[in-house]
Amino acid sequence: MLQTFLNFEIIGAAWRIILAGLGNTVLLSLVVVPLGLAGGLALAMLASVRNPWVRWPLMAWVDFFRAFPPLVLLIFLFAGLPFAGLELSGFACVSIAFFLNTGAYYGEILRAGIESVPTGQTEAARSTGLGRLQTMLYVVLPQAVRNVLPDLLSNTLEVVKLTSLGSVVAMPELLFQARQAQSLTYNPTPIVLAAVIYFLML
Repeated sequence: MLQTFLNFEIIGAAWRIILAGLGNTVLLSLVVVPLGLAGGLALAMLASVRNPWVRWPLMAWVDFFRAFPPLVLLIFLFAGLPFAGLELSGFACVSIAFFLNTGAYYGEILRAGIESVPTGQTEAARSTGLGRLQTMLYVVLPQAVRNVLPDLLSNTLEVVKLTSLGSVVAMPELLFQARQAQSLTYNPTPIVLAAVIYFLML
């Protein structure tokens, strides 16, 4: 059993492939999470505007991309864009798909955080002469982020787990490389090793 699922000889032969996949997984996470946070912050701040012509289209955008499965969106971008004459790499397709999906989730989380801040805080800040943007940046957002920090961290961990979908478009992330190593060694040890790495990361 140990020789089948945790073969140290196989680990010694496949660790370079697994390490390369881990590097791509970390790189993708470092790209997608900041982009998603920035997009979500922009959506949350715009959604806090009282103008319905701004608020409702943004809410529809957020609801659409939260409900749209990231795997379907990823396949649509990777397989559909070439028909429009635009061919992107697997990394670019994964980054865009995850940005749209996670940005919507981050936006909804941050919007809830902004709405959790008492209106008296905003009124007090405006009464001191702060503008709308200054009030948002220096008074509302710090409190909003603190209120929803557990949800932000939970969503970030979800993004890291979603990077395994990159294997669908042949992006050489951790799971893809583990499968490649498994096919070369005819042994499930690389998959087990990838699972252990994901567990340690999360």
